[in-house]
This record gives sequence, structure tokens and C-alpha cells, in this order.
Amino acid sequence: MLQQFTGLLMATMLGAAANAQTPKSVFDPSTLKGPARGAPNEVMVLGTAHLSQLPPAFQPVGLSGLNARLLAWKPRAIAIERLSGQQCAWLRQFPTRFQDTVDTYCWDPAPARAATGLDVPAATAEIDRLLANWPASPTPAQRRHLAAMFLAGGEPVSALVQWLRLPQAERRTGDGLDASLVEILEGQKVGRGKRSEDTLIAAPLAAALGLERVYAMDDHTGYGPEPDQKACGAAIEKAWNNPASARRRQASERLNAGTGTVDGVMALYRALNDASQARLIYDSDFGAALEDGSPQQFGRGYVTYWETRNMRMASNIREVVGDKPGNRMLVIVGVSHKWYLEAYLDQMHDVRIVPIDQVLR
Repeated sequence: MLQQFTGLLMATMLGAAANAQTPKSVFDPSTLKGPARGAPNEVMVLGTAHLSQLPPAFQPVGLSGLNARLLAWKPRAIAIERLSGQQCAWLRQFPTRFQDTVDTYCWDPAPARAATGLDVPAATAEIDRLLANWPASPTPAQRRHLAAMFLAGGEPVSALVQWLRLPQAERRTGDGLDASLVEILEGQKVGRGKRSEDTLIAAPLAAALGLERVYAMDDHTGYGPEPDQKACGAAIEKAWNNPASARRRQASERLNAGTGTVDGVMALYRALNDASQARLIYDSDFGAALEDGSPQQFGRGYVTYWETRNMRMASNIREVVGDKPGNRMLVIVGVSHKWYLEAYLDQMHDVRIVPIDQVLR
């Protein structure tokens, strides 16, 4: 009896050892790409500096080389790092939680609501109706009306796309656009402002490609008020004070100094989108915050916010890119987001990541 028990025990132990040595099978969606037939959905992610923060030497003409390269790739959709009008309308319903977010990241559609009589839901419904029946050659009046609807729907960069597609003589009031809205569009007081990637890259590129809009894909629903903002801020700042941050800062200062020329702007974008940046950004920012030594471990909450935001951005991109099978989307986003979005989107069965160096070289 003892011999039988000992044999059974040995067999169990040997089986357990064998199982421990055999790696578990892992389901990896990125290895299961499809469909076998048809053009793939392609996504190219351009990591960018926020152009409004570049030194005065930077001028819009410096983007001519970059924009020409992006135009040649011929994306059929463009996504930007902005909150959609629909999300901002939702955030406004919860001021105790999201008022700071609304004030910081949302465009105020009140002037457009006054001009058109439509709130965000009504304007959004009208945008959907118009685009579902959009003619191949819309009249200037139709473009002005759609621009007004985009403004009322909280999508000002898409309104600018329509404005740029109008002949210069047709950029005037009418069809829902009053003088205040024309002033907004003429002054490019949309998105991140006149000196931004929204107005200097995304909107002109969309107009040149014959697109009708861009897609706001950012998300801030995972952010809530921190009870101790001062202590949290101090902890994160302390975590950011590290050698990797110093290297990033030095490289940024050197590259930004050259943005007064086309070649300097191209050098900036090549450096920002170099694969070596992925780990450097992690080490200087999110990896450092993850090891925050404060008693409250504020850095872990910060990383929670960051990963949640990027996953929701990726889901917004995935939704749009799948609207038309065989799509080709350009995503223009702050460089710290780039590597997260590429990693998350590459997990999708029907998304292929196109390396940006094909365009930047």
C-alpha cells in the first residue's frame, strides 16, 4: 500500500514538474491578422510636439516638407488629439468631477449654438444626416452649412476643414455662419489654436486630400479630481526629476532651436518618432511615476489615468478605421502617446501599423 502511494505521489510530482516547465499557451490577438482577402486597414501614427509650444523661430512654412510627405501617403481619414463634441457634452453633465477637464480641453460651442439654434446632440444628428447624403460636388452654401453644424456640434477642426475647402470668395457669412463664427474660422481659433498641429497639419492636409472632416479621438473620461492635488503634483514632479528626463530636455532644446527651417522641422519629427524614444519616454515619465515613493503612491494613479486614456483613444481610432474596410488612417498625436497607441492598436485583428519612418525618411 505504501509502495502504491509512493508511486502515485512521484507520478503527481513529475507531472507537476513537467507542467511547470511547459510554457502556457498565450492568446495573442496581434498574431491573428485578417481578413485573408481584401485591402487591410492601415494606421500610421505621427508623434508630434505640440507646435504652439515651439520657440518663435518656428514658422508654419517649416512644415512644408512634412506635410508634403504626409500628403503623398494619401490617408483616407485623419485622427487628432482632441476631445469630441459628444464627449465634451457628456463631461459637462458632471461638473463636480469634470469641470477642470472641460475648461482645459473642450471647445465652447455656445457661439455656434446661438447662431444655429442647435445644441451638440441636434447638431451631431444633422452632421450625420448631411454626410450620409453628401454630394460629390457640394455647393459653397452646403459647405458653409456643414461648417456651422460642425461648430455647433463641438467639432471646430472639422469646421475648419470645410472652411479651407471653400474658394476664398465664398468664405463669408451665411447658411448658419454669422460674423462671430466667421471670425473664429478666419482666425483659426479652433483646436489648439493657430500655431498648432490641428490647424497647421491636420486641417490643411484633410482639405488637400478632399476629406470632409477629421476625427477627434482623445478621451478624458478616466480622470477625476485628486483630493490632494498639491501633494500629488509634488510627488509626480519628484518622480520626473531623473536622468532620462534630463536627456529628453536637452535633446528637445537642441531640436527646437533648429525649427526655423524646413530641414530643422524634419529633424525634429525624425527624432521624435525614432524607436529609441519609446523606452526613454517610459523611463523619464511613466516608469518613474510607477516607482513613486510617496506614502499615497500617487504615481500609480497617474499611470492608471495614462493607460486608461490611451486605451480609450485606441478604441476610438479602431472604431473609425473600421467604418470603411480597407481604410488608411493617419493619427496625429503627442509623441508620448505614440508608442502606447501603436502597441494597443497592433493587438487588433483588422489593423496593420504602418511605420512612420516610411514617410519621414
